[in-house]
Amino acid sequence: MRFQSIERCRDNFPIRMMCRLLKVSRSGYYEWRSRKPSIRQQDNDRLLQKIIDIHDDSDGVFGSPRIHDELRLKGETCSINRVARLMHRNTITGIPSKKQWRKRKSSERPGDIKNHLKRDFGATEENTKWVTDITYLRTGEGWLYLAVIIDLYDGQVIGWSMSSRMKKQLVIQAVLMALWRKQDKASVILHSDRGSQYTSHEYQQFLKDHHIVSSMSAVGSCYDNAAAESFFGVLKRERVNRRHYVTRAEARADVFEYIEIFYNPRKRRMLGKTDQTALN
Repeated sequence: MRFQSIERCRDNFPIRMMCRLLKVSRSGYYEWRSRKPSIRQQDNDRLLQKIIDIHDDSDGVFGSPRIHDELRLKGETCSINRVARLMHRNTITGIPSKKQWRKRKSSERPGDIKNHLKRDFGATEENTKWVTDITYLRTGEGWLYLAVIIDLYDGQVIGWSMSSRMKKQLVIQAVLMALWRKQDKASVILHSDRGSQYTSHEYQQFLKDHHIVSSMSAVGSCYDNAAAESFFGVLKRERVNRRHYVTRAEARADVFEYIEIFYNPRKRRMLGKTDQTALN
């Protein structure tokens, strides 16, 4: 450790002085420096470069758990503790998540609508369970509202819509995109909270016309839609809260890039890795 300390500071302080202060010999330091890195050190250096590349690709967002997941997708078998240790030694940090639930005025749930999901966020097939929600993004021109549809099978955002107004058409457009990707008439459960957009007659009729079973959270149960809330938390932590959008158009383009270029492809890779592991 003393030799490593000297090596880190060799460009800033005289080696003779550091050796004297740390009570080691200069010959010992130079002998240590001339040794070839051990196999373990070489492997750590190789792994560290992959960690740096993944961290840079995430725009500095990913911490050790997410980087460990990415490394496993790339075929690495290292432990998460090893990844965390290498990141700590090289002052590589991500952005920690914050759990924060927003409160929004809700409407009365229609009498014929039930909570079909009941906090069961697992799905064994695609297009069987969807969740939807709305969030808002601050821009220099005012609020931009974002509605998403998430397939619980793989966590991908299969439908989304953005507008300067939080009206029922915002959520209907998001469902339309999801239906376009689905391309069949099989029934699917779509879970939401009790926002006025979702309880509106037009929205509910639209779901019935397209063979979608409406599911809604109970009164005061924000955790009933935790999957959608979780996505918004990740979106804001990894992208939105690190940007200043001058215009709504700028925010639209950035959210599109995040969902389609960054978030969804990663979900597909994770699903592919899980399927491959199951087959093995």
